[in-house]
Amino acid sequence: MARWEPNARERLEEAALELFAEQGYDSTSVAQIADRAGLAKSTFFRHFADKREVLSAGQEILADLFAEGTAATPPSATPAECISAALQSAAAVFTPQRHHIAALRRSVVAANSELQERELLKRARLVAVLTDALSERGADETVAHLAAEIGMLAFGMAFARWSALESCAPFGPIADAALGELLASATTLGNRATSPRHRGD
Repeated sequence: MARWEPNARERLEEAALELFAEQGYDSTSVAQIADRAGLAKSTFFRHFADKREVLSAGQEILADLFAEGTAATPPSATPAECISAALQSAAAVFTPQRHHIAALRRSVVAANSELQERELLKRARLVAVLTDALSERGADETVAHLAAEIGMLAFGMAFARWSALESCAPFGPIADAALGELLASATTLGNRATSPRHRGD
């Protein structure tokens, strides 16, 4: 029987992200991650298939929370209200304990083009989840996809703002503010742009 290791997954995730930030993703081995976490290499593989999976940890949880939040809204809810509910549902995972890890993860991904490509795949998966959830409620396919894209833009904005804070703040209000900004901007898309003023005018 495997020996119980308290908080092993969280310790491995934090150790991996610290090493990725310090010496680069490509230069970090699973053995180094396990050693930094004070755990055996075999313990790492009980929680993650490889070091890439450390960075995708939580994707399925987010997908489930998005779908559940959308499904829980009343039948009369608009697509925008459904997206807001999905973001508030996802806020449950952005705890004070996750704040340090989120900031590390953001800096690691920003420094590696391969990881940025994987982030795009993750984003596409979450857009598909939101689109399907809205379509199941009867939303038009185009409207569902557009709302899902706006929702993921809001999520990305909120995550960047939340993880950049020096101290943790509730994620929900940050996500709501980001969504509100995007929806307000969307209403101006049909407006004519004002002519730029030339220097010297």
